Amino acid sequence: MALGLDDVRVGCWTAPAGHTGCTVVLPPPGSLGAIAVRGGAPGTREGAALSATGNVRECHAVVLSGGSAFGLATADGASAWCEAHGIGYDKTVARIPIVGAAIVFDLREGGAARPDRDAGWAACEAATNADPPMGRFGVGAGCTVGKTAGLEHSQPGGQGWAVARGGGVTVGALLAVNALGDVLDEQGGILVGSRAPADRPRFPYSGPPPGAAVPPEAEHTVIGCLVTDARLAKHEAVRAADLSCTGIARAVDPAHTTYDGDALFVLCTQQIEATVDLVAHLGARAVAAAIRAAVRAAAGASPWAC
Repeated sequence: MALGLDDVRVGCWTAPAGHTGCTVVLPPPGSLGAIAVRGGAPGTREGAALSATGNVRECHAVVLSGGSAFGLATADGASAWCEAHGIGYDKTVARIPIVGAAIVFDLREGGAARPDRDAGWAACEAATNADPPMGRFGVGAGCTVGKTAGLEHSQPGGQGWAVARGGGVTVGALLAVNALGDVLDEQGGILVGSRAPADRPRFPYSGPPPGAAVPPEAEHTVIGCLVTDARLAKHEAVRAADLSCTGIARAVDPAHTTYDGDALFVLCTQQIEATVDLVAHLGARAVAAAIRAAVRAAAGASPWAC
């Protein structure tokens, strides 16, 4: 079962060169969607509609993509796939899919291909209810972490997932880990981080990250999607997503900086009565575990294998 739930499907598309990709989460019909944004440099689609003030409640797909802003085109492919399969709001003249999306910056010099509409469609075609791969696959293909002393000292990030259960509720988390900061283990030590010498100046003590080939605000992000069988109202789901971002802060140091695009979607399949606090508690646990799983799965890969 994908992310701990039988009726959720996940699909990945990874570029042939392995330098970028995208991942789509397809919930069952009637699922409520929401988003929380903690980073100062987000790149999202339907962020306003799925926010606490947005009128949209149902969400039909969430796409996490590489390619920076160009990667938002993957949501067009997912939207087209949903329409072709009769998924979306029935507005009489058409079924209109609501597809949330968020992106990470994994662009490299040399003009390598970016995830596009076709990639989003392909990820939907590949979606199953089996456990998705972890590490350098899908949206995680080109991710890196530990960039506080410069990108040249980074290590591989990736895609990871984890499931937390309690009180009769299940929360699964799928995360793309492309953080500015280091990833911390369960005891608070550095699990995967900057390879720079100990005396190398580091952000935030030295100001913006040095040595970036692009403006630093475009480089760093942890994005993800929670899925849960909990039944929540829209404002409750937004609150749960926001509190679940605590898991990012538990596993990444520093987190939610001006140069991060941290964003977290939540999809509620509306099956089990639950409180916001329970969903948020499980969500934070799952998010932290998914981040650690991502970098553990990517361990041993070259930072520039992409």
